[in-house]
Amino acid sequence: MEEVRKKIRDIPNFPKEGIIFKDITTALGDPQSFKRIIDKLTERYRDMKIDKVVGIDARGFILAGALAYTLGAGFVPIRKSGKLPHTTKKISYDLEYGSNTIEIHEDAIAPGERVLIIDDLLATGGTMEAGASLVTQLGGEIVEIAFMIDLTFLEGKKKLKEHSVFSLIEF
Repeated sequence: MEEVRKKIRDIPNFPKEGIIFKDITTALGDPQSFKRIIDKLTERYRDMKIDKVVGIDARGFILAGALAYTLGAGFVPIRKSGKLPHTTKKISYDLEYGSNTIEIHEDAIAPGERVLIIDDLLATGGTMEAGASLVTQLGGEIVEIAFMIDLTFLEGKKKLKEHSVFSLIEF
């Protein structure tokens, strides 16, 4: 994954002063890097009988959609509040530079379905902790939580300690 890691660029002071944003669009825009990412994730989850791949708004959708396709699973979006058209469950949480609310359709996951949740990056873990809570509230069985990048110095895994967590790249 070192080739992919080299494709990720740093954007200083985004979305606010003092934050160094890890921009994955450069890695996703490179066909070989994008293929490596999806192939590596597919290889990991191929035999885990995943029913649904849940992607977190918005970059998680890119990974989740491609991965759901290669695994023959359904794709479920967790979106920012007000973006889903049907009845939803919502949860609010704090993140490293503010607060947010996310939601999922109430009928998106059936009780007992095996779920993989994926997002582009693990920072402090607040978004994923909230997402995992929504999946659990619907009765989904979280097989694993995955990230393309883990910013290990922010120790986001601590918030997710009750789940198995995997990341392709660590910074």
